[in-house]
Amino acid sequence: MRARTRRLYTFGIAAALIVAAAALAFFALRENANLFYTPEVLAEKGLPREGREVKVGGWVEPGSLTYADGGATMRFTVIDNSPSTITVSFNGVAPDLFREGQGVVATGTFTPEGEFTARQLLAKHDENYQPRELKPLEAGG
Repeated sequence: MRARTRRLYTFGIAAALIVAAAALAFFALRENANLFYTPEVLAEKGLPREGREVKVGGWVEPGSLTYADGGATMRFTVIDNSPSTITVSFNGVAPDLFREGQGVVATGTFTPEGEFTARQLLAKHDENYQPRELKPLEAGG
């Protein structure tokens, strides 16, 4: 086999391996992507398949927060700048910054009825956030 032919085969095999590795990485990442959905996006595209864990986010609608089961389960509505909403239920301890009118990101799954069952809540804050523990230090000098 001539050197030129050998180089051509080597280049072809290397290119095929690179394409195969890129395709494998693309499909693996696409399947495991944990996307962030807003109420508007869900209204346009529909709910993700049942059982798929996703993140939803927006603001907690003022007046929508209710508690059940002696305070163990909370329900609230997530809104954005559209007329669409997402009803979320969460069983657990909410973050300190969680309240009505604040930003929230919830991780969980959708029920067949379209309600979002969160297993984790993250309260969003602005760039001026400071933990409660540090506020007395700042006030004292």
